[in-house]
Amino acid sequence: MRLFVRHEGEIMDGCWFYILRCADGSYYTGTSRSDNLETRVSQHNQGTFGGYTSKRRPVVLAYSAHFDSIVDAIAYERQVKGWSRAKKEALIRGDFEALQGMSKSHRSRCKPVRTPDEI
Repeated sequence: MRLFVRHEGEIMDGCWFYILRCADGSYYTGTSRSDNLETRVSQHNQGTFGGYTSKRRPVVLAYSAHFDSIVDAIAYERQVKGWSRAKKEALIRGDFEALQGMSKSHRSRCKPVRTPDEI
């Protein structure tokens, strides 16, 4: 079992999902098993990983969520990567009402039903 400290002595095991805001205003989503999310952000800022963030530095942590399982964190990352910029920003703000309104399933339920006479 891997343990790590999040804030002021709070011990947690598991992993992180995170969103970084890049210097060009774009967002990068990732997951980490790192014991320290600040270290992970620092690694992105140092260009340790290459790729997307290395060309868009500096980056800042915009959002993070802790998961018990890396499988769950990766599944969430894949889901969020498919979201629009507006939906990611609603998540970052913690605006769950807006998130619900932007969901495809919610929009499909809210479409007006047309009767055969209207078609």
